[in-house]
Amino acid sequence: MKVEQIYTGCIAQAAYYIENNGEAAIFDPLREVQPYLDRALKDNAKIKYVFETHFHADFVSGHLDLAKKSGAQIIFGPNANPGYDAVIAEDNQIFKIGNYSIKVIHTPGHTMESTTYLLIDEKGVEHGIITGDTLFIGDVGRPDLAQHLVSDLTEEKLAGYLYDSLRNKIMPLSDDLIVYPSHGAGSACGKNMSKETTDTLGNQKKVNYALNPQLSKEDFIKEILTGLIPPPGYFPQNVLLNIKGYDSIDEVLERGTKALSVDAFEALANETNALILDTREATVFTNGFIPNSINIGIDGSFATWVGTLVPDIKQELLIVAEEGREAEVVTRLARVGYDYALGYLKGGVKSWVAAGKEIDKVISIDDDELATAYEHEKINLLDVRKSSEYKSEHIPDAINTPLDYINDSMSQIDQQKTYYVHCQGGYRSMTFISILQSRGYRNLINVKGGFKAIKSNGKIPVTNFVCPTTLL
Repeated sequence: MKVEQIYTGCIAQAAYYIENNGEAAIFDPLREVQPYLDRALKDNAKIKYVFETHFHADFVSGHLDLAKKSGAQIIFGPNANPGYDAVIAEDNQIFKIGNYSIKVIHTPGHTMESTTYLLIDEKGVEHGIITGDTLFIGDVGRPDLAQHLVSDLTEEKLAGYLYDSLRNKIMPLSDDLIVYPSHGAGSACGKNMSKETTDTLGNQKKVNYALNPQLSKEDFIKEILTGLIPPPGYFPQNVLLNIKGYDSIDEVLERGTKALSVDAFEALANETNALILDTREATVFTNGFIPNSINIGIDGSFATWVGTLVPDIKQELLIVAEEGREAEVVTRLARVGYDYALGYLKGGVKSWVAAGKEIDKVISIDDDELATAYEHEKINLLDVRKSSEYKSEHIPDAINTPLDYINDSMSQIDQQKTYYVHCQGGYRSMTFISILQSRGYRNLINVKGGFKAIKSNGKIPVTNFVCPTTLL
């Protein structure tokens, strides 16, 4: 049985394509659906079903557009109640794709409608399970997301449901089954996911801590809830879009990819509450950008950082991008529900400069320059990596002000003092500085290459001992 995994690394998400005898099915598609239509066309197949494992929190699924464009039926598992036409399957119900069978296995816990799909080939042999966020490679889905929408669904209750689903529905299945999860390492839907994106169920029973048969339900609940950090703020908003529906990706792309002249761009910036989002590389952004714009580079975990740092998915956006990548920016924004890009600056910052408009800059220094400053004076150093990264290893006296919690971090910074800012490689520090600079913080200096360059240089000591430190 051939199962094609379509993996998108920037959001660590896996969709799946299955075809047999001229019929095809897509599981958990991304927002842009043309690649799935093209894939089916290549096989001269008709997409019969779009299967959803649950209402996703970390991305907006493409099920509505795909169903409309292909004529497919949308399938959810038990307990789903979407605001549009869909088949709500029963536990153990069978769907046919050519001579293949897809069996519904209701596995609540991550969410109450979470469903696993058992894949059975034309000979009746069970091949694998598409598990959504119920079972990952090395982990299971966090059970604290649905409670943000349904108050009486506590994380403890959901963890208990997940324990029962794993023990009663998943673990009794054959060890030979291949596990096809919806996410891999880097997703915020779990806490300990492997970089591998498939495995056998038998091996997962051996190595996945959540499938340890010695764990009691109480121990499982405690284990699964330990170490969870708050989910990104856009998660509940994405869930609601997946439940209620959303604008077609075609409308979003048409709106967001309007080429705006310098005057039109400036007028929209002045007349609306639009945020200027500059998606160029940090090393390019630092040398000149439109005042008050923020930098979140397209060549990083772009969608996740936008979702973390821009709290309202309805925020209007004006795009500055590398030439030729404007549609990519708008598409990747739409994947996480940011549908209100108003257009992009035609000709980029070069056209802005040519029109005689004001630009802003960020001072950046390299690791040698930082080492010289560190040696000759008492400097204020901000480490904007995650707290776990900081605790693992950091520069003595550096203050951990994670980008993830920038509003809390900002309140600690004295606008009158100069700070040197670093992350791991230079991506997050520029984002951090650009946001604060747009809010009036002018005395921030970026360290190019981040902690990686500082450590490699060897002129500044590092430590893994966490010292309680406060800003003076």
